[in-house]
Amino acid sequence: MHLKNKIALLLVFMFSATFAQKTVHGQAVWVAYTGQYKFTEKFGTHLEVHWRGDANFEQNRQNLFRIGGMYYLNNQITLSAGYGLIMPFKPSLNDFFTENRAWEQIQYNHNWFENKNTMSHRFRLEQRFVDNIILNTDDEVVVEATNYQNRLRYLNRNLFHLFKFNDDRNKAYAILQDELFFNLGDNKVNANFFDQNRFLLGFGINYEDTIRLEIGYLNHLVTPSIGNNTMNHNVSMSITHNLNYTNTKK
Repeated sequence: MHLKNKIALLLVFMFSATFAQKTVHGQAVWVAYTGQYKFTEKFGTHLEVHWRGDANFEQNRQNLFRIGGMYYLNNQITLSAGYGLIMPFKPSLNDFFTENRAWEQIQYNHNWFENKNTMSHRFRLEQRFVDNIILNTDDEVVVEATNYQNRLRYLNRNLFHLFKFNDDRNKAYAILQDELFFNLGDNKVNANFFDQNRFLLGFGINYEDTIRLEIGYLNHLVTPSIGNNTMNHNVSMSITHNLNYTNTKK
């Protein structure tokens, strides 16, 4: 059996087992800012700030901050590494817990269809240190333990050119992307190999090749090792800021 057939059978088995469990549906809103700042031909900085809450903007469910360094191997391949601070909300204790995360990634971009459309492949490896909080005998929320987990993520992102407006630096595009999460090795965070999936369908505007404004529908499936699967139907809104300080006027 060819390797691609083995991979296809593995994916079919994995998703069949996933959806065999009961899935609880919900709604949420995700808002994100991403900044990428290129200082030299080879080096830059990456910054992210995320707010994730319920559909009514009443309950904050997660805050995320990510920072890292970027190395531009060439015009298509970028290497990055950095640190992430994640603070999810635990409803049963009505409190937030902390996850400290190191991450490394490689991203490959290429254009197609007369260079109008863009496809990106991103592989990210994460080392996660996740606090497990409990209620002690004094009714105080405390950290019982910090659990370690390795996780691999693969993102496939496609931007489809729709039209230009004002000039060539202003473009509208459609977005189709999917990201798969896989847990590696034994861990106490999530014992499942398949962790979650994020599918996004949306619309974006690239303004003067420096700012991207995007809005879309994000289907977020989570498969915890204990309890029901969760599928949230999210509104995703994001701003991406790209600044290239190597471009100087003559």
